[in-house]
Amino acid sequence: MYDDYQPDYRRYPKVPIDRRVGAFAIDFLSVWFISSFFASNLLIQWLVFLPSWLIMRVLIVEKNRGQSLGRWAFDIKVIDPRFNRLPDLLSLSKRELIIGVASALAIAGLQINVRNGLSMLLLLSPLMIDCSLALLDEEANLAFHDRVAQTFMVQTERGFSLDLRLKKIFGQIQRSMRK
Repeated sequence: MYDDYQPDYRRYPKVPIDRRVGAFAIDFLSVWFISSFFASNLLIQWLVFLPSWLIMRVLIVEKNRGQSLGRWAFDIKVIDPRFNRLPDLLSLSKRELIIGVASALAIAGLQINVRNGLSMLLLLSPLMIDCSLALLDEEANLAFHDRVAQTFMVQTERGFSLDLRLKKIFGQIQRSMRK
């Protein structure tokens, strides 16, 4: 019934890619930091990373009106554009399980580092492919995980505006250096 419905993404405030990347980076690095305490074994680290990722990006998002820590820092929230509201837990779980597994593979690739460059690239490629779809989609910036879960990222006024605050600080520093 609702599968044929295509929302009009033009009616929503589009989130720039740099804000999405910043929000993802904050969430990714904070969950990676927590799981790095269990870094004795990559499997154990993944067993900590994936549940922590799901807690931060599903349960906290569900309780915090569509915002995780990173999304709050950059004034972004996730919605279900079909109903113009917060996605249900199943949609959020699908979305974050896809990006969480890709992120866990990226952690393995980053820990391999340049010792084995080909393995590093192969392990980073699911995350790069998933997110590069948002770069290619000029209308709505939908990544693969957004398409599967039928979710959409929108700008909101509820948040910290970290990128705007940093731009303001760097602008003040540049002006003071010119004097």
